[in-house]
Amino acid sequence: MIYLDHNATTPLCPEAREAMLPLLGDLLGNPSGIHASARIARAAVDDARDRIAALLGAKSHEIIFTSGGTESCNLAILGLARRHRSPAKNHLVTASTEHHAVLHAMRALAEREGFELTELPVNEQGVIDPGAFAAALRPETILASVMIANNETGVIQPISELAAICRERGILFHSDAVQAFGKIPCNPRELGVDALSATAHKFYGPHGAGFLWLRSGVSIEAIQHGGFHENERRPGTENVPAIAGMAAAAEVAVREVSAAEESVRESSLRDRLWSGISVIDPTAVHNAAQTHALANTLNVSFPGCDGETLLMGLDLEGVAASSGSACMVGSIQASHVLLAMGVSEELARATVRFSLGRDTTPESIEATLAALSRVLERQFRSPKAVGVKA
Repeated sequence: MIYLDHNATTPLCPEAREAMLPLLGDLLGNPSGIHASARIARAAVDDARDRIAALLGAKSHEIIFTSGGTESCNLAILGLARRHRSPAKNHLVTASTEHHAVLHAMRALAEREGFELTELPVNEQGVIDPGAFAAALRPETILASVMIANNETGVIQPISELAAICRERGILFHSDAVQAFGKIPCNPRELGVDALSATAHKFYGPHGAGFLWLRSGVSIEAIQHGGFHENERRPGTENVPAIAGMAAAAEVAVREVSAAEESVRESSLRDRLWSGISVIDPTAVHNAAQTHALANTLNVSFPGCDGETLLMGLDLEGVAASSGSACMVGSIQASHVLLAMGVSEELARATVRFSLGRDTTPESIEATLAALSRVLERQFRSPKAVGVKA
């Protein structure tokens, strides 16, 4: 199988697997216990916390371990909004293209708990205008949340600028770094944010582990109940093997970001993929083509096609891609991200997201183009396959 769905999840890297295996044995205890096996588990959690903090230029107590990106975003949005709400502070700001882990949490606060919410529009490239963002902030604004990089289009937002606007006004700023961490620099202090969410399985770590970085001195309300774990901010027994694997994967990912070689390689492959698609189908549309985006992400609409049918055809050819967010699989709705960018509903439904990774090779790109040519010809039309070997 040619795997081009790395924005949905990534394969487990060898370093993460190696870190996890010793912790999957019979003698691993509960990290909250006091006996020897429990101390082994606690040491593994503490070591992972220290290592992730070091990667972020952070303090260890600023790292809150969670089950993944959705929980990290929910904890940030719900926990910060509820903790800092007052009669004079009840307004929230976000973008219309955020992941549903943020959008739905924000909307739940507005619909069920009486918060006021502003969802900012984006331009046709999916980027927020900092001027419009500043104008949306009010004296009663508590919290703003804007993702670093979009999971569907790869579009990168001007986070440092947005965070600085909030900081000047004393407004908390959270950023969803789930797609960005491990691909571009995500040092929260350099970005100027107050909270940052990430999850291991997006950067070649295991499923079931994520973290929320919360700036020292910022208080938060737990959104679950049942224990005093994670400094009373997130109750529940820690997933020790997954946390250890996450730390190992994070070190590899940050090292690659610093080297920038993988980003350059994936960017070249992405550009080759788009070049080939343009030949196969000259009507294809590269969504967000003119803006700064992640090197591995290509979001393409194929006019006259049905995206789900196209994906099934690619799958039968041995190519794994997606239509957008993995969290919306099975939904009959068109992508809210593309609709917010002004893409028509018909075109949004004709979209495929290709997301590349470490295992993507030039050969796999050429094979994908050949498969795509066959699928389009068989199911929709007779494309021009100039330069593409079927």
